[in-house]
Amino acid sequence: MGQWGENMEQIHYLKGDATAPAGAGQKMIAHVCNDIGGWGKGFVLELSRRWTEPERQYRAWYRDGTEFALGRVQLVRVSEEITVANLIAQRDIQPIGGVPPIRYDALETCMAAVAREAVGMGASVHMPRIGCGLAGGRWEEVEPILQRALCAHGVPVYVYDR
Repeated sequence: MGQWGENMEQIHYLKGDATAPAGAGQKMIAHVCNDIGGWGKGFVLELSRRWTEPERQYRAWYRDGTEFALGRVQLVRVSEEITVANLIAQRDIQPIGGVPPIRYDALETCMAAVAREAVGMGASVHMPRIGCGLAGGRWEEVEPILQRALCAHGVPVYVYDR
């Protein structure tokens, strides 16, 4: 039995590239996006080097504006086994009034949606330390969100450090 209970997956920490997720089966790559349509720094550059579709669809979603808001998720299929989840969990790209761009409540809402999709697909979820780079978040805040939203529902989670 793990630290979090009998049916709870643990977060697996790996060295490597989150755009090349380990293991077999369906995989979802989750990453944080901002709510102002910006795509051009951080992990998104790695995604764009590997696939053009996540950026293209994110920009089209922003232009369209339909349901483009904090807490929303856009799923983009990039291969037979890999889906990228664009998570709107960052307000703007600069701190506002000293508050970093990450919005933990929006991240939790996004992760609940990711969990539903991952369970339905039988997918594992892969990511860098989301929300802790340009978004200014703290892993001590993000990790419990992943545990509640994903691990508690039996979703295998892999976090990649370079």
